[in-house]
Amino acid sequence: MFIHIGNDLSVLKSSVTCVVNLETVPPSRKDMADYINSEDEQGRLQYVTDDIPKSLVITDDKTYVCSLSSSLILNRLNLPDNF
Repeated sequence: MFIHIGNDLSVLKSSVTCVVNLETVPPSRKDMADYINSEDEQGRLQYVTDDIPKSLVITDDKTYVCSLSSSLILNRLNLPDNF
C-alpha cells in the first residue's frame, strides 16, 4: 500500500520508518541539522515541494522534505490498507 506525501509523490507505506514534525523542531537543533546535511551529502534527501517544509518523511532508502503536516501524513499511515 502506498501513501501520498505531496506533489504526485507516493511512498510505500511499509517503508516509512519515521515522520518528523519540523514545525516543532527549532532550526538551531544541531542533531536535526546534522541528520539533514548527512542525508543530503549521501544523495538520500529529496524535496517534495518548494513550499515551506512542515515535515520529514524518513523511509528505508530516502528522506523526503514535505509541505504536508506530520499529522496528515500520520493519519494516512494509520488508515487501514483496504480503505
